[in-house]
Amino acid sequence: MAAVASGRWLRFHCRLCLPLTDRRAGSCGWTPSCRVFIFCRFYSGSAALSKVEGADVTGTEEVVIPKRKIWDKVAVLQALASTVNRDTTAVPYAFQDDPYLIPTSSAESRSFLLAKKSGENAAKFIINSHPKYFQKDIAEPHIPCLMPEYFEPQIEDISEAALKERIRLKKVKASVDMFDQLLQAGTTVSLETTNSLLDLLCYYGDQEPLADYHFQQREKSEELEEATEENNEKSKKGGHQFVTWRAKNNAERIFALMPEKNAYSYCTMIRGMVKHRAPMQALNLYTELLNNRLHVDVYTFNSLIEATAMTNEKFEEKWNNILELLKQMVAQKVKPNLQTFNTILKCLRRFYAFGRLPALQTLREMKAIGIEPSLATYHYIIQLFYQYENPAKASSLLIYDIMNHLTGKKFSPRDPDDDMFFQSAMRVCSSLRDLELAYQVHGLLNTGDNRKFIGPDQRRNFYYSKFFSLLCLMEQIDVTLKWYKDLIPSVFFPHSQTLIDLLQALDVANRLEMIPQIWKDSKEYGHTFRNDLKEEILTLMTRDRHPAELQVAFADCAADIKSTYESQDARQKAPDWPANALNCIAVLFLRAGRTQEAWKMLGLFKKHNKIPRNELLNEFMDSAKASNSPAQAIELVKLASAFSLPVCEVLTQRVIADFAISQEQKEALGNLTALTSDSDSDSSSDSDGDIGEGK
Repeated sequence: MAAVASGRWLRFHCRLCLPLTDRRAGSCGWTPSCRVFIFCRFYSGSAALSKVEGADVTGTEEVVIPKRKIWDKVAVLQALASTVNRDTTAVPYAFQDDPYLIPTSSAESRSFLLAKKSGENAAKFIINSHPKYFQKDIAEPHIPCLMPEYFEPQIEDISEAALKERIRLKKVKASVDMFDQLLQAGTTVSLETTNSLLDLLCYYGDQEPLADYHFQQREKSEELEEATEENNEKSKKGGHQFVTWRAKNNAERIFALMPEKNAYSYCTMIRGMVKHRAPMQALNLYTELLNNRLHVDVYTFNSLIEATAMTNEKFEEKWNNILELLKQMVAQKVKPNLQTFNTILKCLRRFYAFGRLPALQTLREMKAIGIEPSLATYHYIIQLFYQYENPAKASSLLIYDIMNHLTGKKFSPRDPDDDMFFQSAMRVCSSLRDLELAYQVHGLLNTGDNRKFIGPDQRRNFYYSKFFSLLCLMEQIDVTLKWYKDLIPSVFFPHSQTLIDLLQALDVANRLEMIPQIWKDSKEYGHTFRNDLKEEILTLMTRDRHPAELQVAFADCAADIKSTYESQDARQKAPDWPANALNCIAVLFLRAGRTQEAWKMLGLFKKHNKIPRNELLNEFMDSAKASNSPAQAIELVKLASAFSLPVCEVLTQRVIADFAISQEQKEALGNLTALTSDSDSDSSSDSDGDIGEGK
C-alpha cells in the first residue's frame, strides 16, 4: 500500500515538474529524464544534472542518500522548553515544593537545599543498606541511579578477579590487603591490574573515600580504637579535601614492588603526588622517568606544570621551568590541550604583576595553535589583571577586549572553573563603575545556555548583588525598579546591603514614597532585625517633611519598625535601642499627628539612657504649643534638664513666652535652668583642670 502511494505521489510530482507537452508523452509521462530529475532532487541534494533535455541516459546516476539525523533523547523536551520564558513571579525551580516550605531569604534557601540533599542521602543510604527490598524497577526507561548499588565485594577467594572487584568498589584498604595476599601466595599480578590499583591509591591519597552520606555509622577498627583523642581531633579537622601525600605510603610501596613499570605507572604516581601537594617528589619521579627513556602524556605534563608553580623559587625561575617543560612537550611530540594553557594561567595568578606579560603570551600561543580559550581561561586573565579594586589604566582596558570577543558566543563546559567567569567579570564591572559593560556581561550570560555557568548559589548571589548594586548606582530609577521586580526574588534573595543601595537610589531620584514597600519586602526576605537597614529607612523618612498622606504611611512604617525593636528586646537579655532610631520614630509620630505614641517614645529615652536631639525636643515643643499643653512643655524641660542638655535654657524661655503658666511653675523652671547651668559650669571647670594638668 505504501509503495503504491509513493509511486502515485512521484507520478503526480513528475507531472508538476515537466512542461505540458511532456505530460502527453506516454500514458503517465514517466520519462528517463524525469526519473533522473526526481532522484537528483530528493536524494542527491546538491548533485547537478548535466543532461540535455530529451537526451537518452547512457549510464546510471549515483544516488547520494543524506545522513540520517540523530536526535537527542531530550530533543522534544528542549524544543518545548524553548517556547517558555522564565516566570519572574515564581521561585526558582529547585524551591518549588510545598508553598509553606518556599524559602524567603538566603539563609532559608541554603537550609532548604541542605535539607533536600540530606533527604536524598538518607534515601540512598536506606536503599543501599537494604537492596533486596528495592529490586522492582518501575522507571521506564531504566534509570540506573534509582536502583540500589552494591558496595560489598561478592568474590571471597584470593584472586586477581577479587582484587579488580575491590578496586572497582573503591575499597582502598581491602584492595591493598588483597594485593599483599596475592604477593604472599606467589601470584603474579598483571601490570594492568597493578596500574588500576595505583590509580585508586593516588586518587584518594591512600585513604578511604568519604561516603556520600556522612551520617552513616561505621564500625571502628582496632587501630582507630587505640588512637588517642588528639589524633581523632586532627583527623576530624583535616577532612578528605586536605589529604597530603605521606612518605612511604602504600602507593610508593606497591610502585617499588612492581617488577616492571611502564609510562602509565609513572604518570599515575606523578599526578597523585601533585594532587596531594608533593611537588618535589613528583619532579624527582619525572627525572627518573626520563632516565628510563619513557614519555609522559599531556595530563601528566599539566600536573608537572602545576608542581613547578608550587616550588619555593622565585617567579622568574618558576616561569623558566614552565617554559622548559613546554620545550620537552615539543621534544616528546606531545600536543598541549586546553587544560595545559589553563594550568599555566592558573599558576601565573600567583606571580602577581610578573605574570601579566607571560599570560598574554600564553593566550596568543593558544590562538596560534588553534585552541579556543574557555571561560576559565578568561577568568584567570581577569583575576591576574584585576587583582585590586582600582586597576591600572592599561589593564582596565583588557576587560573590554575580552567582552567584545565573547559577545554573542555560546559555550559548553570545558573546564571545572568555567562557572567562575561571570562572577569575576561582574566584579570588575562593579569596580570600574561601568554599567554598559555590566549589561554586556549580563547579555552574554543570557545567550543560549550560558546561564548554566552562573555557578552555585553563593556565586549566583554575588553576581546578581554586584549587578543590581551597579544598577542602583548608575541606572535611572524606573529601570532599576523594573530590574528589581524581574530579579527579586525569582533569581536571588537580596542581602541587606542590596536593599540599602536601592534605598539610596530612591533617595537620589526623590522617590521616597516607595520606602514602605521596600520595608515590607525586606521583612519578607528575612531582614527584620537588620539594624543598619532599619536605621537607613528611618533616616530617609525623617530627613524632610512630606505631604500628610505620605507622613501617615511613614508613621505606620515607623510603628512596624518599632515593634521589631520591641520583639528584639524580648529575645535579648541586654536590649539596646539605637539613639538614632528612637529620635526618628518619635519625629515620624509627631509629624503624622500620633502625639500620644510620640510622647511615649520620650519614656524610652530615659529607659535606655539615650540622649534626644535638639531638633526632636524643638518639635515636641511645637507639638505642645499646637495642643496648648503647658504640662507637656514643662515635662520636656525636665527631660532636657535630666540629661543636662544646653538646649534646656532655650526651651525654658519658649515655655515662659508661649504658655500661660503660674508663678510656681516659673520658679520650678528657673531652678531646672540653674541646675543645668551649674552642671555645665562644673563640667567646663573639670575640663579646664584636665587641660592644666596636661600642660
